[in-house]
Formats: sequence, C-alpha cells, structure tokens
Amino acid sequence: MIKPWSDKLRKVDPYVPGEQSKKQNIIKLNANENPYPPSPKVVEAIHNFDTDKLCLYPNSSAYQLTEALAQHYGLDMNQVFVGNGSDEVIALAYMAYFNSPDKPILFPDITYSFYPVWCNFFKTPYLTKAVDENFRINAKDYYEKNGGVIIPNPNAPTGMSEGREFIEEILQHNQDVVVIIDEAYVDFGSYSAVELLKKYENLVIVHTFSKSRSLAGMRIGVALGNPELISLLNAVKNCYNSYTLDSVAIAAGTASVNDDTYFLSTLNKVIETRERTAKELSDLGFKVFPSHSNFLFVTHPTISAKELFEAAKAENIFIRFFDLPRINNHLRISIGTDAQMDALIGFIKKYQGR
Repeated sequence: MIKPWSDKLRKVDPYVPGEQSKKQNIIKLNANENPYPPSPKVVEAIHNFDTDKLCLYPNSSAYQLTEALAQHYGLDMNQVFVGNGSDEVIALAYMAYFNSPDKPILFPDITYSFYPVWCNFFKTPYLTKAVDENFRINAKDYYEKNGGVIIPNPNAPTGMSEGREFIEEILQHNQDVVVIIDEAYVDFGSYSAVELLKKYENLVIVHTFSKSRSLAGMRIGVALGNPELISLLNAVKNCYNSYTLDSVAIAAGTASVNDDTYFLSTLNKVIETRERTAKELSDLGFKVFPSHSNFLFVTHPTISAKELFEAAKAENIFIRFFDLPRINNHLRISIGTDAQMDALIGFIKKYQGR
C-alpha cells in the first residue's frame, strides 16, 4: 500500500556507532571508551546530589561547569560552551558556522564518519580531501576557498596527530571562515591548540568528557572559542534546546574538572598500556600506526581484518572494523585495561596459530 505522506519524510543515512552488545562479560574495545571509572570526586558528587533539585530546570548555561572549565583552560567564561556530548556541540557548530550554500566545508576523506552525516542532514555542501598513503593530512589541501574547515587532531580512526605548525598553517590560510579543531583525543599525548585561541579569532576547539575523563555515559561536550563565536553557539542552542546538560551531569562534570590528579593518573595508565600493546601487535606482524589517542589503528599483511574482527567477536572481544574504501583491511582497537589487552593479544596469538 502506498502511503500518501511517505514522500514528505526526510531521507536519513545515520551515523553508525560501535556495537553496543547486550552480552555480559565482553571485552569492549570498539567505542574508544575509557576502561577506568571516573574520578572518586565524581562518584561523591553524584552520591551527594540533592535530588529535590531535579524538579527544577538546570542552569541553562551550566554555570558551575563552565566556570570550572574556564579556570582549567585559563580562559574567560564567555569563551566556553558546554553541550550534551561533543557530537551535539559539533552539530550545533555546523548550524552556527557553516552556512555558505555555494562554498563547501572541507575535511579529510578518512576521518570521523559523523562529519558527512551532519553535512547531509543539515544540507551543508562539503568536499573531502584525501589523506596521503600513510593516512596523513596535507595542510596544503585546505588552501582553497571554502565555507569552513573541520579537522580532528588526533584524527580518527587513525589516531595520528599533528603539531602547532600544522594547525597554524590551516588557520593562516582560512582566516575568512571558522576552523574547528576536534580534539576529542588530545589528552592522550597530542598538541592542543587552546593556546592559539589568543591569536586566531576564527578558531573553535571541541573537547569531550567521554574519553579521557571516563564519562561517556554522562554525555558532556565542550567548545572553546572567542566570545562572539561562543555567543552564537549559545544562541543556536537556545533555538534548539535551552537545557542541553542536566543538573547531575553539571555536578559530575565539575567534579571531574576539579580532580587533575586522578585525571592525569588514568591518562598515564592508558598511554602506558597503549605503547605496550602497540609493541606486542607489531611483534605479531601488524603494522601499527603511531597513535596519540586511546586506540590503535592496525593492519596485517596476511590476516583479513574482517575475518579477525568476526573471530574476535565470536570470543566476546569487540573491536572495530570499517567496511570503507582504503581502510577495509584495517582495525581500530580501543585501549582497555592491561588484563583486557592481554586477553586480546592472547586471542590473536591463538588465531595466528590455528
């Protein structure tokens, strides 16, 4: 039966996240979550939260968290925006900054796969720039006229990052548009462009609490930029959803920002495990790309990535396979605990010895 209203519906090709299995006792290395719990101060803040306040709306600007972040980054409060995860923050940024109907925004061809999804959803023209044979981004590809630039640093799913010189080259050749640097994984050893906010008024930096702060379940994202750009982001947010963060998330996020000691200790654990795992995978014949993230991007000359992905899943070890051009024989492996990574290495040795 033909439904007369069906041709009025939006055609949507959505983003596909890492599989969230309903199985128990899996080793989950497919979503780049932090394997360690959040700060004890976060736990304390949640336990001590006055639930009577849940009958009231949260502060629409998340004042408490915004103030803590401003102090953390050495910025003014009007340079900080918080939203419901960095995905929502970037989506709002698309609506706020990328509005040239005749000029495409630019981003790499191998990158966070949500970028083209937002472009299609918001009807934003875009053009991808091919990374080189080593999956590196070439700054010169971003010299041409455009409607905006978004680049993750470190990039995903490769985990590779660039330094200050690269970021400044992009900014210097794109001073008439907004440049977004998505620093979702920056805390794991990459250069952060926060210091460049003093120099470039068109720079917006996006951070997330989902990776380095162990709060993927709380959904907190951050944008940093000049007051005019942040004010516009707030205006767009208030046309969409005035209360993007709930009161518990604000309290938990603030507690996390105020516990640098725990934050740094878990970062160091992940980095140490990443480096050890990279060496072990290399010893097993994998090509392991240099990573400044909480995951490794790998390929093997004789082992099918798809077959290894499926075999691992059958053993309740979940890693990420992308059936996409250029990377369809590569795997992305999130860094778990030492015990989880030992289990993965043990499985791969067994798989190789079949």
